[in-house]
Amino acid sequence: MFQRILIANRGEIALRVIRTAREMGIEVVAVYSDFDRRALHTRMAHFAVPLGGSLPRESYLDMAKVIRAAKETGAEAIHPGYGFLSENADFAQKVSDAGLAWIGPPPSAIRAMGDKITSRRNMKQAGVPVVPGLVDPVADVEMALAEARGIGYPIAIKAAAGGGGKGIRIVRAEKEMAGAFRTASGEALASFGDGRLYLERYLEEPRHIEVQLLFDKHGNGVHFGERECSIQRRHQKLIEEAPSVIVTPELRAKMGAIAVQAGRAVGYQNAGTVEFLYSKGEFFFLEMNTRLQVEHPVTEMVYGVDLVREQLRVAAGEKLGFTQADIQPKGWSIEVRINAEDPFNNFVPSTGTIKNLRAPGGPGVRMDGALYRGMEVGLNYDPMLAKLIVWGGDRDEAIRRMVRALQELNVGGVRTGAPAALLVLEDERFRKGNFDTHFLASMDLSNASGGEDVLVAAVAAIHRHLLSRRRALATSASSRTHWQQRSRSRLSPYPSHQAEPHRAPEKRP
Repeated sequence: MFQRILIANRGEIALRVIRTAREMGIEVVAVYSDFDRRALHTRMAHFAVPLGGSLPRESYLDMAKVIRAAKETGAEAIHPGYGFLSENADFAQKVSDAGLAWIGPPPSAIRAMGDKITSRRNMKQAGVPVVPGLVDPVADVEMALAEARGIGYPIAIKAAAGGGGKGIRIVRAEKEMAGAFRTASGEALASFGDGRLYLERYLEEPRHIEVQLLFDKHGNGVHFGERECSIQRRHQKLIEEAPSVIVTPELRAKMGAIAVQAGRAVGYQNAGTVEFLYSKGEFFFLEMNTRLQVEHPVTEMVYGVDLVREQLRVAAGEKLGFTQADIQPKGWSIEVRINAEDPFNNFVPSTGTIKNLRAPGGPGVRMDGALYRGMEVGLNYDPMLAKLIVWGGDRDEAIRRMVRALQELNVGGVRTGAPAALLVLEDERFRKGNFDTHFLASMDLSNASGGEDVLVAAVAAIHRHLLSRRRALATSASSRTHWQQRSRSRLSPYPSHQAEPHRAPEKRP
């Protein structure tokens, strides 16, 4: 097993990896931009190395800086987290060429699945069902119009190198094609440096179902069931759950087997996810994420597995410690992304300083985040601040628990999407499992103050209770015990100051 690793990421996912690594006795090196010099992941890591700059391209996306930090601190491996360089085949190759272990799939698998056109072609050849459409890019609007007539409207125009909902347009008639094509191509070029587009049939009422995979380096591969990710806006997920209310044990086995088949077709290793669109009894391959995903905690809660631990074990060359027959779901888990955005104003980003913070607790509640009071929330990075995850014995209990947890949550200083999540969870259609990927877009959030009132009322009640207790304690300050005096000091095992960033630690023998 590794003795020291570097995490090429920030925020919540950096903390997520740090926690598991610490439990495994692995030392961690964090990297940070100028904007993140006080970030929590730099304080919880054993060592922190500055990358400089405040923009991603000046720091977390600078391959040479990240690899140099790993070499100078004696790290043996790099974990990319998700986002940034996590699905960059060139970076994975450079890491390996530098003599470091890559905690992720081989560069060849990233390339095979990173390009949407190439992945569709590979999956079709492997016998994996794909959405009807093209496996080659379209050169221009005229070609797109000709091909669309054969596929049939509505058509989805998609970026070949896409991700995160960028470079996607829906065309319902020929007259819309020219404008949509130019817009999608321009967005794809700006976002990915690649303006190529392809066409596929647009499914009207799809559900977004994905399957978690794990492969070792010895040819063993398993799946951990499915996640339902249909509650999304502009192709960005807000609520995820495991399992899916529409997936039967028979369908789970079928989808899982096909997902494993897809992974084997590209020589996959480590953790990854195959995403499907499900519509009217059929499911089709959408794409494969060659990394750990944001919503991995719901799988962990239902299957009792630490996927980061398994990533580290696999990258170190160990075999899987279980077979498919050993993997059985238990209960239900739901995750809500806590994004810095205003759900009552078309989800525009919200910036500011975190002034108040209270994380919910209690049985079956988990919060993955990197929040702290005084933290600045800007526009340089992804708006996700944290993830709130709950587990329940069944779906009804999980929903009730998430509602209660969201009502306890208080993130003061910026707006978050929590009230919108509350409205979804309390909607009778969602509770009955009657929804698709258009569900959130169909909701009228302009009249959603009731959802926010619920949150505000709960926060106010708890605040009044805590304030009352503080006043009561203040009256007996003179009788404070020796332990109470000492409890004011920091008793954390983590350093209370910034780790020395400029001095590389000695390498272990």
